[in-house]
Amino acid sequence: MLSADDPLPHLPRRVVIAGTTGVGKSTLAARLAALWRLEYTELDSLYHGPEWTPRPEFLDDVRRVAAGERWVSEWNYFGAGGGQILGARADLAVWLDLPRRVARARLLRRTLRRSVLRQPLWNGNVEPPLWTVFRDPDHILRWEMRTHGTWKQRMPRVAAEYDLPVVHLRRPREVDRWLTGPAADAAR
Repeated sequence: MLSADDPLPHLPRRVVIAGTTGVGKSTLAARLAALWRLEYTELDSLYHGPEWTPRPEFLDDVRRVAAGERWVSEWNYFGAGGGQILGARADLAVWLDLPRRVARARLLRRTLRRSVLRQPLWNGNVEPPLWTVFRDPDHILRWEMRTHGTWKQRMPRVAAEYDLPVVHLRRPREVDRWLTGPAADAAR
């Protein structure tokens, strides 16, 4: 695995961003899209249909993204098959392995903002009221609690399975250092 200071082996063309809910996958994907001139597709927008139901076109849409030559996206939805499709075409994985306290704080702020402002998300969806965290076992805040450690077990296996170089970033300052160092250098 590569650290925040290791040079990249090449300018990546197809990048997956791995990590638990709330660590900043979408934010980093958007930043890399701008830096490396990649097309960014937010996987949540392809997965969630009206009323938070899975879209039947999800896998076809993911295949279309993966078939492209220059893209970046979050690396999730393995249970639905999306992660496998993207992994098979990616040439770099970036693993945001941030501490739980960082992920939790970011997710809480994001969820609060979206819920209070009734911010429209994908296909007309909005975050449910915050009190639903107590009754909905799949509420995003509860989901993060259950799944935070998932990538610690998953990443060594999937990196080997897809034969991908992995940039392993463990702190927000490592993300910044990598973006201004090796990631910026690769763009030159």
